Amino acid sequence: MSLNSNKTAFFTDEKCFWHGGGNYAQMAQVGGHVQPMVAGGLPEAPETKRRLKNLLSVTGLAEQLVMSSASQATLNDLQRVHSEKYLSEFKTLSDAGGGELGLRTPFGPGAFEIAALSAGLVKGAVESVLKGEYRNAYALSRPPGHHCLPDWPNGFCLLNNIGVAVDAAIANGLVQRVAVLDWDVHHGNGTEAIFYDRADVLTISIHQERCYPLDTGDMEHTGKGDGVNANMNIPLPPGCGDKAYQQVMDKLVLPKIKAFAPELVVVACGFDACSFDPLSRMMCISETYRSMTRQLMSVTDGKFVAAHEGGYSEMYVPFCGHAMIEEMSGTSIRAQDPIIERALQQQPNARVDAFHTSLIDEMVEYFF
Repeated sequence: MSLNSNKTAFFTDEKCFWHGGGNYAQMAQVGGHVQPMVAGGLPEAPETKRRLKNLLSVTGLAEQLVMSSASQATLNDLQRVHSEKYLSEFKTLSDAGGGELGLRTPFGPGAFEIAALSAGLVKGAVESVLKGEYRNAYALSRPPGHHCLPDWPNGFCLLNNIGVAVDAAIANGLVQRVAVLDWDVHHGNGTEAIFYDRADVLTISIHQERCYPLDTGDMEHTGKGDGVNANMNIPLPPGCGDKAYQQVMDKLVLPKIKAFAPELVVVACGFDACSFDPLSRMMCISETYRSMTRQLMSVTDGKFVAAHEGGYSEMYVPFCGHAMIEEMSGTSIRAQDPIIERALQQQPNARVDAFHTSLIDEMVEYFF
């Protein structure tokens, strides 16, 4: 047994923060009457994730984690998930200085290698936990991955990091059954597509309905072929917050995971369901992510892997991520969330809570 087997690993690499897609102004391409932005470009910018790493250092929590990088995912790793045609086009355009393939996935020079490194961070995290080196692990992966289809990049995602990591672990004999829980506010359509007809990987997505992509994520999409009932979509209406998400975990997610009995759970942990995200209309706070992490750990004995996906509030994402990692590591260190006291003091709207509870109970009847 490793000396670090009860510790939390944190996989990160500065090069992932250097990925750029600067020809956008938020969600619109620059040109015509769309002016370039003074700062930033795409909402998927390095600062949300860099500031999480910085916050871990400032609070001292980084000293309690095992911090490391990882090797790039290999071409063989990528080819298990992505078509050779897409990988070739991506590599060629990356080497030529960048461009755009798919939808809302601009990139600059060297993006292929950075994306392979992002997938490699998740692969390294998965392997380290499966080999018993660490109790759990967090991968600060960038660019994100959960929207990327096998042959079509989408929504800031150039390679499907979790798909690559999970298939590599299965191919290498490290695991046979894996559950992927995606609580990013947008539907995990890419990961769903990769595993949709397979029985060895359960995919669950909690997302704001019709947010992104607009035409995926319906509750009725439960898998096909060998994968029937191995996909669960939980589309929630705008306005759901802490209480609704805890109910979703208790009534839908945890029973589904228990019934599937995976050897490992991988969390696509976007933090864009928070109240301050510019791309969604949910009402979660940092305590929501702490609570969901605690709920998940109760059925996995603390063993799981988290792969960072979306989250576009530079101010608030770091507090959400820090709360999750606090719970993963069992530390007594706390980041002082500047918003949470006011948020917790607000009286919940009883009618809204009742509506959400009723909706979630209807989903329970549908799935179980």
